[in-house]
Amino acid sequence: MSGENFLTRYESKEGAGLQFCRICGSTLCGTYKGEINGVTLGCVEGDPEIKIGMHIFTGSKASWEIIPEGVPHYKAGPPENT
Repeated sequence: MSGENFLTRYESKEGAGLQFCRICGSTLCGTYKGEINGVTLGCVEGDPEIKIGMHIFTGSKASWEIIPEGVPHYKAGPPENT
């Protein structure tokens, strides 16, 4: 992978973590037990052509944040069965 030498990671004892650029500090993805489980879309150039699956932790969202109609949302984390 090109640029892999610029990556660093943090992982908790429970296995959850982040991978980020060691130069600028930008978070690039979330990890779980060493595997990528989510990409920070702010680091994607262009339209990622994805559909929002759900919004989580909306109980603490900013007052100006608007949740799109038709997208499931949860005040805390996602339900156990997702």
